[in-house]
Amino acid sequence: MAISVYNSSEPKPPLKLSKKQSLFKLYMSDVGMLTSEYGMNTKRMLLTKDKTLNAGGIFENAVAQTLYSKGYDMYYYNSNRIGELDFVIEHNGKALPVEVKSGKKYAVHSALDKCMSNPDYEIEEAIVFADCNISVNGNVIYMPVYMSMFLEKDTGKDLTIEKIEF
Repeated sequence: MAISVYNSSEPKPPLKLSKKQSLFKLYMSDVGMLTSEYGMNTKRMLLTKDKTLNAGGIFENAVAQTLYSKGYDMYYYNSNRIGELDFVIEHNGKALPVEVKSGKKYAVHSALDKCMSNPDYEIEEAIVFADCNISVNGNVIYMPVYMSMFLEKDTGKDLTIEKIEF
């Protein structure tokens, strides 16, 4: 019924070595069941994209459910000095931070920026899932939340989006 996401004391592989067994977040294993807990008004607001709804928890749960179904061991990183990363997974032997944003300011992610600028973590790229179109800014890839289903475990390929000329 629940998906456990454990805290990692540092966002670098192997994440299992820095796993804190006593710190974890729980997500429902079915986002449909989660939205049912919120009631009909919340469902209506979600379906009509009502801007007053804070859908962050629902989006984050949807991504957790998808990553879990893809076989990823998920962790989160939290530091008083840096902030919190929603998820950190190992993708092709490297740490890959995954942030989930629900508002218009999805490109603002100070904890992610701080982690990526720390050379000790060796983070080469990151993904932000949000209510947005596909775009790339530096080494951060922005994708709509539903595209989390296309993140495949250990493909041997880097996460790149090729520019398509029309």
